[in-house]
Amino acid sequence: MSIFRKKPLELILAEAEDGNKLKRYLSTANLTAVGIGAVIGAGIFVLTGTAAAEHAGPSLAFSFIISALGCLFAGLCYAEFASTIPVAGSAYTYGYATMGELPAWIIGWDLILEYLFGAATVSVGWSGYVVSLLKDLGIHLPAKICNSPIVYENGTWQYTGALINFPAVFVIVLMSVLLIIGIKESARFNNIVVLLKIAVILLFIGFGISYIDPANWTPFVPENQGSWGKFGFSGILAGAGVVFFAYVGFDAVSTASQEAKNPQRSMPRAILYTLLICTILYIAVSLVLTGIVNYKALNVPAPIAVAIDSVGKSLQWLQILIKLGAIAGLSSVVLVLLYGQSRIFYTMSNDGLLWKSFSKTHPKYRTPYITSIVVGIVAVLLAGLFPIGILGHMVSIGTLLAFIIVSVGIIIMRRKEPDLPRAFRTPWVPVVPILSVLICLGIMLSLPIDTWIRLIAWMIIGFVIYFTYGKKHSKVKHASS
Repeated sequence: MSIFRKKPLELILAEAEDGNKLKRYLSTANLTAVGIGAVIGAGIFVLTGTAAAEHAGPSLAFSFIISALGCLFAGLCYAEFASTIPVAGSAYTYGYATMGELPAWIIGWDLILEYLFGAATVSVGWSGYVVSLLKDLGIHLPAKICNSPIVYENGTWQYTGALINFPAVFVIVLMSVLLIIGIKESARFNNIVVLLKIAVILLFIGFGISYIDPANWTPFVPENQGSWGKFGFSGILAGAGVVFFAYVGFDAVSTASQEAKNPQRSMPRAILYTLLICTILYIAVSLVLTGIVNYKALNVPAPIAVAIDSVGKSLQWLQILIKLGAIAGLSSVVLVLLYGQSRIFYTMSNDGLLWKSFSKTHPKYRTPYITSIVVGIVAVLLAGLFPIGILGHMVSIGTLLAFIIVSVGIIIMRRKEPDLPRAFRTPWVPVVPILSVLICLGIMLSLPIDTWIRLIAWMIIGFVIYFTYGKKHSKVKHASS
């Protein structure tokens, strides 16, 4: 069937080199910083509070371990693909090579959901820390311009009285402009910010340990409240689903393949370094956070700020540093997610599946500026209007679906292309990919039914675009006819 036609690997690699309009600048260190820039952000600074308060309690550390296992297995699959097919497009390109055009479209459309809602989610968290910092400095922004005008509570949409979340809108516009200016400048900014936020997180862990009250860890696994996902073991799984959003950094690394100096060597290393560093930091922060403050008080956009504030004057000097680090850290996450989104658009447009204008590059900066503008506008609307809970769940389910498809793709590619040169090989195939699928699927099933309904609605929109435009304009279709 034409909708399952594959894009030959030889063609993918030839196009990447012959028609590469993107600048190769990124080293292994740069790529690892891109991954950490995406992973260390909303997961630590924002969603730890939500996941602890609503799902896992102090046992959030177990949620991070489960998420990390799923990410380890998925990351090993990503590493093989990234070293074998080192081009922009990430899981979308891998799917095109192994499963065909329609599955590739599904992945690409899913990644668009993941990055769009991801950037919006993080910008809302950024807004929470900015408002908190300004309050410390005696500046009080009106609530009407710092909150989402729409919330979803008790199964209904409600109007809050706010006009727009202006700080969230502001950071998206700022990061979009930086991306248009160029990858070199963006990478330098990201490297500085990553060092800053790791330093701040280590300060929080180091000084926060002495303020832990073991009573806040009792019970470590709160008793289930009678419904799935409300504490107990199911709450740990649901918490894993919420914080899984943070691990989108793996995918963000792989979207940068076409701008890496030596992608065959750098991509696998950067992906695995990112996983190791970030998982250790996540577990440590979740334990310190729930040890300082009772988990019931953490359902806020800026949970670490709440923890520091609760200690009082003894850590007052650290309050400003933590909030500045969170603001800088979340800025880099917004940057990386918008970056990944624009590169997915760029690659799908180059294949003819999205409108041609999305693959245009700026004559001076050599960046896909039209995609950056379009992505920025849509992310602004999401961040300005919707609350963090809805946005975060949508990102998690998108990330999990992408990981599942990549894991299945490794099994298919090993069978159909056994002799293909691979700079990195996923160990214990098919065991590792199958474990990745099972863990990711288990976490997906723990997410609320409303999230599944929104995912299905998003996919229906994607199918309409594919069958009315993408299928007709596919370059692979025209090349084979």
